[in-house]
Amino acid sequence: MALSVSMLCLSCLSVVLATAFGAKARIGKVRIRIYWVVPFACAVTLVATGEVPTEQLAEQFFGDSDMNPLKTLAIFLSMSAMSVYLDKVGFFKLLATKVMKHAGTSQVKLFILLYLIISVVTIFTSNSTIVLTFTPFICYFAKNSNIDPVPFVFMAYVAANTWSMFLVIGNTTNVYVATYFGVEFMEYVRMMALPTVFAAVTSFALLFLIFRKKLKEPLQASELEVTIRNVPALIVGVTGLGVCTVLLIISSYIGLDMWIVCLCSAGAVMVGAVICLLAKGQSLHPLKKTAKRMPWHLVPFLISMFVVVLALMNNGVTEKIASVFDNEFSLLSFGALSAGASNLMNNLPMSMFFVGILSSVSEPNLMQAVFATVIGSNMGSLLTPVASMSAMMWLSIVKHKKVDFRFFDFVKKGALITLPTLGAALGGLAVMFAI
Repeated sequence: MALSVSMLCLSCLSVVLATAFGAKARIGKVRIRIYWVVPFACAVTLVATGEVPTEQLAEQFFGDSDMNPLKTLAIFLSMSAMSVYLDKVGFFKLLATKVMKHAGTSQVKLFILLYLIISVVTIFTSNSTIVLTFTPFICYFAKNSNIDPVPFVFMAYVAANTWSMFLVIGNTTNVYVATYFGVEFMEYVRMMALPTVFAAVTSFALLFLIFRKKLKEPLQASELEVTIRNVPALIVGVTGLGVCTVLLIISSYIGLDMWIVCLCSAGAVMVGAVICLLAKGQSLHPLKKTAKRMPWHLVPFLISMFVVVLALMNNGVTEKIASVFDNEFSLLSFGALSAGASNLMNNLPMSMFFVGILSSVSEPNLMQAVFATVIGSNMGSLLTPVASMSAMMWLSIVKHKKVDFRFFDFVKKGALITLPTLGAALGGLAVMFAI
């Protein structure tokens, strides 16, 4: 038990430090994130010492296991591929430009319109997509319009990590927890729609209150034009994402696994893109850029943390934790615990760790604890930049764009937003279980 616990602590500490300081390594001209290196070494150690038998690993990876991380990876990477591709063909910039043109000279109107479009896009893509696509564009627009970008980039981050709760595909943590416990797509939406709306209303009100003075300043109109070089290629991407979403909604009724739907949809989009690009005599540059922007670093990280969690489960650690918090207050305790743990170990390994704990929760309290954990994994990422990968990516982009918003600025504003928003979301969940 001591070895598995020490490997978890070492893995979590290394992830927090590596992401906080932006640790990277250079191989030739390529710079790669190295936060997964220590967890990978810990996983190898656990397998080598017999804490996790190789037979168990083979069964989990290649058997019909609900805890199979490969299924989660298939969903996450497929959705990421479609989202990044849409960014590369100009879809998100086109949306943002149209919204900004309707704002006129009012920062308040721009703030509201951007919040609405980011919320809608997040629902059908993911929080990471918003961070990677909208943040740089907002920084560019703010610079050219001579306004402070902080209210808008922080709003974009909060909106993305609030509305990412609405659908199971909105956040990797949603996918992992919901998939393991067999929560169907529509059942997830039914339970999480109200908590998401409660959280969104609360977070937006707080954001507006925090930035109200800055938003009163006039907006200098900025002409931004986005040219779509290949309209059919864009249509293929939008259609593929739309069909994927529809199939996910009905997947439980037609007997299709979510990972198969996502993988096939992404494959169809990539094939369609090749045809559209070659038909117009254009290079496959958007696809190459898509492959380059994919978060491949999450693959060794997710697999490594999966092995660490298996070791903890094998040694009864998760059962002991579950026995403490398995009671009539599971909704509140697991919501608060998961949000807090996200800021200690990052929300993805936290979700994997909590799956082991939730597996030992009694049936009457299980689903309350499951959905509360999902809420905590999303809302916890509003408190500090180390709570999620999307937060670290966001802070890195903001720093690169020379926006005056530091680590502790994030924490100060995050502290004002997180507790009320988390409370509102858990309150919405309590209402759903009371109905």
